[in-house]
Amino acid sequence: MERRLWRKGAMLPDPHHLAALDAADPLGFARARFLLPDGLVYLDGNSLGPLPATAPALLAQAVADEWGQGLIRSWNDAGWIDLPVTLGAAIAPIIGAEPDAVVACDSVSINLFKLASAALALRPDRRTILMEAEDFPTDAYVMQGLARLAGVTLRRVPRADLPDALNDDVALLLLTHAHYLSGQVHDMAGMSAAAQAVGALTLWDLSHSAGAIAVQLDADGADFATGCGYKYLNGGPGAPAFAYVARRHWATCEPALTGWMGHAAPFDFAADHEPAPAARRLLTGTPPILAMRALEAGIDTFAGIDMAAAEAKSRALVQLFAAGAAAIAGVTVDPLPTGRHGAHCIIRHPQARRVMNALIARGVIGDCRPPDAMRFGFPALTTRFADIGLALAALQAVLASGEWQDDRFAPKGVVS
Repeated sequence: MERRLWRKGAMLPDPHHLAALDAADPLGFARARFLLPDGLVYLDGNSLGPLPATAPALLAQAVADEWGQGLIRSWNDAGWIDLPVTLGAAIAPIIGAEPDAVVACDSVSINLFKLASAALALRPDRRTILMEAEDFPTDAYVMQGLARLAGVTLRRVPRADLPDALNDDVALLLLTHAHYLSGQVHDMAGMSAAAQAVGALTLWDLSHSAGAIAVQLDADGADFATGCGYKYLNGGPGAPAFAYVARRHWATCEPALTGWMGHAAPFDFAADHEPAPAARRLLTGTPPILAMRALEAGIDTFAGIDMAAAEAKSRALVQLFAAGAAAIAGVTVDPLPTGRHGAHCIIRHPQARRVMNALIARGVIGDCRPPDAMRFGFPALTTRFADIGLALAALQAVLASGEWQDDRFAPKGVVS
């Protein structure tokens, strides 16, 4: 980080230089697309994106007009029936995919099951699903259940051992593109090529990538992918996820979980399932329309956004925050990955939950991961450089004062 950003002899960045960075920020206009409370530094967009400014009116229209007045006619008149496909097409450029390769549907967990089961069906003579041992636990939970049903083995190995673990018994390599804690980003093109060289397929979890960093699913040779809509895509709490299937698998991809919305002709009510074309075959049940409308508002916040520029800004924000936090007594900062990294970083303290509660009381919101990690996210569309200075000042004050030891900051409730 340039020395001019730091006051002489100080551990906090100079607010005047932060203001200059914000004034020169080519993505600074995007913050106005959100409704953020005054006086709040929100650094938890990696867990729940903030409210898009258009969402309240869009949801009100969906309730009062489309549902209230249109009633069942809105499945056609308001385009409800096609929302999973139209929203998928809108997500596609954010993740480097062609429009028909993506649908918005279900949750990440359900989509992982569907896509992994389709991969196993495409490699019936292979008996292994390969994962990184330290990946997000839910991904492993889903694969454990699928492995029991399919009679295959789930193998989890350290990140460094993944290339050597790829062999001719691996049907599927499942990886999280940007790690939920370390922020490490896999070389998608390299790992996809390595898997395909031994005849395996790849499934990418983009939950901490989509909307945060540049992703090129088609160009990097991915076979399948999924990701959530409520984090960087700003689709609201519990927003639908999305699912991707590469064109080369459109005619043969058959997930174990199928439903009428993934039928080629759902309203023919045929006795047997016939998959719809392209990624539409991944749909199952009736789409949640109000949640889809909220997700639509979130996706719209990316209009005109260059994801390479978004990644570059987030990288600068993360590096600035990490450098400042490293100079504050009482916490340690996880080393940032070399090369690319996600749009968040980890600060550690033995009483992380207490410290975070004290920060939240000061208007700086991040999240915690046990036992000692405080996680701060820096989405490019909503985070200002000035927010870094405010957050670091609050962190320094909380630790220097010892206020985190106050009983009112004792852990309670769920970990965000």
